[in-house]
Amino acid sequence: MSRKLRSEAWFGRQDKNGFLYRSWLKNRGFPQDMFDGKPVIGICNTWSELTPCNSHFRTLADHVRWGILEAGGFPLEFPVMSLGESIMRPTAMLYRNLVSMDVEESIRANPLDGVVLLMGCDKTTPALLMGAASVDLPTIGVSGGPMLRGIYRGTKIGSGTAMFEMSEELRAGNITLDEFHEAEACMHRSQGHCMVMGTASTMASMVEALGLSLPGNAAIPAVDARRALLARQSGRRMVEMVGENVTMSKVLSRASFENAIRVNSAIGGSSNAVVHLLAIAGRAGIALDLSDFDALGAALPCILNLRPAGAYLMEDFFEAGGLPAVIRALSEAGLFDGDAASVNGRSVAANCADAPNWNPDVIRPIETPFMAEAGIVVLRGNLAPDGAIIKAACASAELMTHEGPAIVFDTIEDLKARIDDPDLDVTPDTVLVLRNCGPKGYPGMAEVANIPIPRKLLAQGVRDMVRISDARMSGTAYGTVVMHVAPEATAGGPLALVRDGDRIGLDVPGRGLHLHVDAKELDARRAAWMPPVPAADRGFVKLYVETVMQADTGADLDFLVGRSGARVPRDGH
Repeated sequence: MSRKLRSEAWFGRQDKNGFLYRSWLKNRGFPQDMFDGKPVIGICNTWSELTPCNSHFRTLADHVRWGILEAGGFPLEFPVMSLGESIMRPTAMLYRNLVSMDVEESIRANPLDGVVLLMGCDKTTPALLMGAASVDLPTIGVSGGPMLRGIYRGTKIGSGTAMFEMSEELRAGNITLDEFHEAEACMHRSQGHCMVMGTASTMASMVEALGLSLPGNAAIPAVDARRALLARQSGRRMVEMVGENVTMSKVLSRASFENAIRVNSAIGGSSNAVVHLLAIAGRAGIALDLSDFDALGAALPCILNLRPAGAYLMEDFFEAGGLPAVIRALSEAGLFDGDAASVNGRSVAANCADAPNWNPDVIRPIETPFMAEAGIVVLRGNLAPDGAIIKAACASAELMTHEGPAIVFDTIEDLKARIDDPDLDVTPDTVLVLRNCGPKGYPGMAEVANIPIPRKLLAQGVRDMVRISDARMSGTAYGTVVMHVAPEATAGGPLALVRDGDRIGLDVPGRGLHLHVDAKELDARRAAWMPPVPAADRGFVKLYVETVMQADTGADLDFLVGRSGARVPRDGH
């Protein structure tokens, strides 16, 4: 390799420190020629038994390692903090930015020339991409892949989505606790992440749409041998990328993010893609704004008939052709930038130009989509001056224009204590408001925006209502949920001023979210408002609350935006 490698600053020296850097690694049995100019490739692994979606990553890392060795590289695996969405409390999102710091500093501090990112569960994908973008070495992403279909009593069920459905039926008294427990074991019957188009599958799709993975990354099931093959090919390609000096900044562009936004609309992707793409773009130094999601994606059709909006699951998506078939359809309709680069040296569009669609009921033609105008809609008004979002694909058409009286829950504990109270003064027209659950307030902006329907209304057959919060919603969830309200209530946003009985107007076609209280009254309420007690007085949570930005800019920590590059630090000895 003619270009001097970054790792040579460690291993290419014939002095005390060269001895230090090589000798301790030789305790693994590495021969001297491994240190003689081979590209050193880091395998950034988020394996953890506490992250069920990533529990197969030791095996996946081995396939990456073999690919690196076959291509003449020197693989070195390293761990970073893992984020298990289904287990971590108060929310994995609280730690997304912390993991990005772990990734960034681990890459920069070590003798790495390139890095393969192993990502799966929701927040592990944006966290690893954010950290890697701030260093800007050659980088390739490998997602862990979705689980196989869930099967309950002969019926296909999807991760998360069926959980929300069945928990409501349990609360309504329509199923027994034994049936509920039986479904738990049936839903997740293989390794991998959620097999609906939740946040994990959405972000795997975003990695592919951005050009940061090899084609096919989004949908290959975790237990399919082709997932292992993709990992192996990614290891091989990473060695080539180091030789070609294909850094992350040479792949990512404004067009890459525009493509990702359009793809998210076409697949009915998670609303969480908004806050994650904004944060990744911020690290990459690419201008991206909340309004871009509406301007570029809101009017696009959803062509993927997949849960939670549709009928099928990720295994069906893969068998139908996967994301390449979606990208081809968008490209042929003039809705995908054909020049956006990818890690394999071709454009993303060129990679997908001949992609087949084997099942047009799963991946619908653009002309006859599964759902028209199904992208993320950005709402603004006196209740959300900096914006809020709603996932149109999962909302009820009859509630897209609605006005009703508010019932306000100040905290998640307040909500849990009162939502099923038979004396709660609630009707199907009521607007349920949950506040102090944003980045600073929860803290971490938990996935609690999809407020449960009050039990008394469930008994009447009500299954959706307008709900508004500064929190997020799981990508596996559904409903007419207005979320990511900015500024959040804890930061003094107008959501903090809402009182029970105030009338709130939602106008999705007009992009409006309005609190029908006159300005003078709101000024008086604002003057009397007292900020909540800070969530922590020490540690990372204190740092997070003091520095986290609002949802409309990606909820990154303000001092992390941008990149510091891959400079070689000074010696430690």
